Amino acid sequence: MLIKINFVLAIITLSFVAHANYTIVTSSGITEGQLSNKVISWHDIPYAQPPIGNLRWKAPKEIISPNLNIESKDNNFCIQETSSLGGSAQFSNEIVSGSEDCLYLDIFSPKNYVNNSLPVMFWIHGGGNTSGLKDLYEFNKMVEKHEIIVVRINYRLGPFGWFTHPAIQDLQEGIDKTSNFGTLDIIAALHWVQKNISLFGGDPNNVTVFGESAGGHNVYSLLVSEKAKGLFHKAISMSGYTTSITTEDAYKQDKYSATSDNTSWEVVNKIIQDDQEKIGIEAIRDILLKLPAEDFFKIYAERESYQEIPLLTSDGIVIPDIGLRESLQNKDLINNVPLIAGSNADEVKLWLATAEYFIDVEYSLIGSLLGIPKVVLKDEDAFEAFNYYRSAAWKIRGVDYPLQSLSKAGNNKLYSYRFDWDDHRQYIAGDFKKLIGAAHATEIPLLAGNTKLVGGFPLSTLIYPPSSSKHYVSKNMMIFWSNFAKYGSPGSSTNSIDWKPYDADSTNPEFLILDEKNNLKMSSISNSFKSLSEELFADTRVNEIEKCVILLQMFTFVGDDLYDQNIKNYPGECDRSESEKFIRDNASFIEY
Repeated sequence: MLIKINFVLAIITLSFVAHANYTIVTSSGITEGQLSNKVISWHDIPYAQPPIGNLRWKAPKEIISPNLNIESKDNNFCIQETSSLGGSAQFSNEIVSGSEDCLYLDIFSPKNYVNNSLPVMFWIHGGGNTSGLKDLYEFNKMVEKHEIIVVRINYRLGPFGWFTHPAIQDLQEGIDKTSNFGTLDIIAALHWVQKNISLFGGDPNNVTVFGESAGGHNVYSLLVSEKAKGLFHKAISMSGYTTSITTEDAYKQDKYSATSDNTSWEVVNKIIQDDQEKIGIEAIRDILLKLPAEDFFKIYAERESYQEIPLLTSDGIVIPDIGLRESLQNKDLINNVPLIAGSNADEVKLWLATAEYFIDVEYSLIGSLLGIPKVVLKDEDAFEAFNYYRSAAWKIRGVDYPLQSLSKAGNNKLYSYRFDWDDHRQYIAGDFKKLIGAAHATEIPLLAGNTKLVGGFPLSTLIYPPSSSKHYVSKNMMIFWSNFAKYGSPGSSTNSIDWKPYDADSTNPEFLILDEKNNLKMSSISNSFKSLSEELFADTRVNEIEKCVILLQMFTFVGDDLYDQNIKNYPGECDRSESEKFIRDNASFIEY
């Protein structure tokens, strides 16, 4: 009997010790880790004070509360329009979901983290800076296999993250006069990592920021922000872009643009329904700060699909007043760190495959039972043409321009890629290789090594069926990304394909094609807006108005408006207003 009691006590003691080993006292509270499959995770750690009440539209404030017992919180993502693509639809059926109290991060470490100094990879989620959440992707497999630490964060989104109005900035001082609150959230999380990550076995002197889409855009923002200097040491921008707007245009615009209907002037007009100048900025400020977050956000959620909202501003405080794109080529402004930048071969197929202009849906008996329609293309040639030109333009804007700019500014530690893997299978629901291909964000689950993250069965099974090619690409992406985090160079694939640096001085700089084993290779295919415009002019897959619409999207989507300086390279004739009307008239999308 005594032996049995001693045995039970020993088990309890060992359990307590193991549990205690995962309990860490941080500057913002006490967090308890959980061990699962050789990876320890600490969740929902606050990295700044909740930006609520009078802290709405202010720079994040440091939180010092080492005695706080941190507990996991449900649905603590930042307030946003509920979206299946953004990930919040799994938590809510309301138009708007999330909370203003959302500045939290998670940490994932190998179980042998104690007394280590491991590379840290800092994940910034995508979602157009209007949606998304830290919890959508987990990188446990990369953490376990490659001995790195991953931090993932929430940050303020949409008009809570980026907002410009005299009622806010003119009545605030110092850093609070910025418009870029979401950018400062990311920087605040990096400060927290510098202060605390060594407790989790991480090296504060080896931090790699990486993100996709808006996350890639935010990576570029960090490269030009003086406020982020010294907080990270390497960077990876996946399908990023360089859009920024002046504070003047974020507030009020005289001409029509994609953002003109959602400037702060227009939004405040909808709220107060009175003369703003007569009411005065003090009264407007009081209204804005007291307005419930959901009511404020619903004004933006009601916009049309072709309308955008002003986000990152060149405010001269967080982002240089010359703008993000121009700042990347200024050696006096950039944070000069090794960088990987890339895009996907079929960036826009995911959106095109939901547009009524391109697709129809039909339900078979099996599809009806599974809730999966069969997606049918109305005009496959036009579908492929729109995807080709717009995806190529994304590479020019989001990869080539930034790399050329950074090289001009003196950065010679640059790497480029294009993600081409599209080894999906054809099912009764549709030909996913054709419909989705190497679409926007389809590379993230392969990098994470967990394809259930895109929605589970049946979606993940349909898009990512088991295959040797999927395993090869996933394995090598993890190797490249973790090598870069460790050494500043992505190294070689498992079959000895060396990822060579990007040489901006070359006529056709090389980039790596990320694909199955037979196709993973260095390439030097080169496009420019001029060459694409000339190629499009001769393309018989689309009619004249479709060509003009493609040009408008190439020159104005995913970046600053470059229409006027590039349309002159098109041999044909286009009327911008007609192209804009075409987009408005064909803006219907199908959810399935």
